[in-house]
Amino acid sequence: MKSIPRGIPCLTVIILFFGYLSSVMGFTNMLNTIMRTAHDLLLNTVFYLMAMCVLTAALSRICCVFGVVDLLQRMLKPVLRPLYSLPGVSSAGALMTFLSDKPAIISVAKNPQFARYFKRYQHISLVNFAGCYAMGLLVIIFMLGHGFYTEPLYGLAGAVCGSIIATRLMQRLVLKEHPEYLDEDVVADRPQETTADGRPVKVPYETHPDEPGQTLFIRILDALLDGGKAGVEVGLAIIPGVLIISTLVMMLTFSGVPSPDGSGITYTGEAYQGTALLPYLAGKMSFLLDWLFGFKASQLVAFPITALGTVGAALGLIPEMMSKGIVDGNAIAVFTAMGMCWSGFLSADAATLDSLGYRHFISRSFACTFVGGIAAGIITHWLYFIVTYLLGSLC
Repeated sequence: MKSIPRGIPCLTVIILFFGYLSSVMGFTNMLNTIMRTAHDLLLNTVFYLMAMCVLTAALSRICCVFGVVDLLQRMLKPVLRPLYSLPGVSSAGALMTFLSDKPAIISVAKNPQFARYFKRYQHISLVNFAGCYAMGLLVIIFMLGHGFYTEPLYGLAGAVCGSIIATRLMQRLVLKEHPEYLDEDVVADRPQETTADGRPVKVPYETHPDEPGQTLFIRILDALLDGGKAGVEVGLAIIPGVLIISTLVMMLTFSGVPSPDGSGITYTGEAYQGTALLPYLAGKMSFLLDWLFGFKASQLVAFPITALGTVGAALGLIPEMMSKGIVDGNAIAVFTAMGMCWSGFLSADAATLDSLGYRHFISRSFACTFVGGIAAGIITHWLYFIVTYLLGSLC
């Protein structure tokens, strides 16, 4: 039997997918909805996220330049060892991803002066540890900007729990396959670099050099502008994910509008219309989603599904969900936890592990991060429920 010609499976999937959308919505309405949804996302969501990226990146660069990251690393050192089985300098990696995105861990982890503190199994699990905090500042500020002030704190607590589970599980899987990594140093000779005048070089945390003659004002200005430029790059990088993934997810999440005669659903080609396939599937297990995550509306499952690809696109779903009145405080808390833990790991973790030389651990890393995100959502929901409802009723 001859093999199927290359391209036939891909073409079949495309025809089936868009054939399904057009059969429900109509071909012309489907095309109009795709274009109008992407256009509205670009104007009202992407530029908002880009502005946030610029501001948060500038803040993160200020923290790096003036030693805030180094200070927090020293403060968190006693906590990381018992919880994560990681050296204290690992907090620098988590802070970098929290203030920016997952790829920020690459430059930190590949630095010999940073890597020399790690055993091999710790260095591999660093991607899971730091990745569970990726874009945390952006996610939290986004929630704050929409009027949710305490809910993101519950999500942050859940993300911490999820990161512990993901990191420890990854270390367990690595050591099960390679027990020799328990004692193997990443940098065997532990070199110590020195400056031109013989002083030892400290572990760098992306700090800005103190150039001769620079005034405090110039250092602040340089840090803000350099951070802002990095934020623009992040903002541009999330455009494809927001426009492509969010548009497709929304078309599978939302429905049309009621017909004028009340006989059913009709489609007009406006933005944010769709086939409501995901809510239909989620409705088949609504009891499970409600018990695990507290999702009262089946459409809420679109956020974690989108966060698997990119958390920026997932955030783009929230304004429309809020306009439909299906988002509550519990959902925001769970979104924060799962958005941070997953944060597009399907698209970012593979490239990150490959750049660090751990390509053969990609599938295990995916599994650990997925489990960590699920656990983060469950823990956050029940934490929010206990504090808000149970303790609230007692008071």
